[in-house]
Amino acid sequence: MSVVRAADAVDHHVHGSTFSSYVAPSRGSAQLCAWRLSVPADLAGVAHRPTREEVLLILDGEVRVTVDGEQANLTAGDVVMVPPDSELRLDGGPRGATAWVTTTAGLEAVMADGTRFAPPWAN
Repeated sequence: MSVVRAADAVDHHVHGSTFSSYVAPSRGSAQLCAWRLSVPADLAGVAHRPTREEVLLILDGEVRVTVDGEQANLTAGDVVMVPPDSELRLDGGPRGATAWVTTTAGLEAVMADGTRFAPPWAN
């Protein structure tokens, strides 16, 4: 049985948010990636295009999610499915938020300037 304790998650700090990696190929997974995303209050997110589907489950707080120009405010228990290659932006709400994110191995983020970023929490 493979168990990852909270104390064993690896934190990455990017664009003002914290990505706590639990499941990724670099941590022994063959196909899946999962991490906890912590978004500070009122953070303006960075638009990017994920190359794989992502599913975000809001655990607490509030975020504003924009996918291909369509916005939604999400709170605890809400889920958004982000299609691959769609433009995604996640902004922190007034109290910030925590989300659980899942995707498949090999995810990259294509930034507005065309550069590709292979996040270590998903590879």
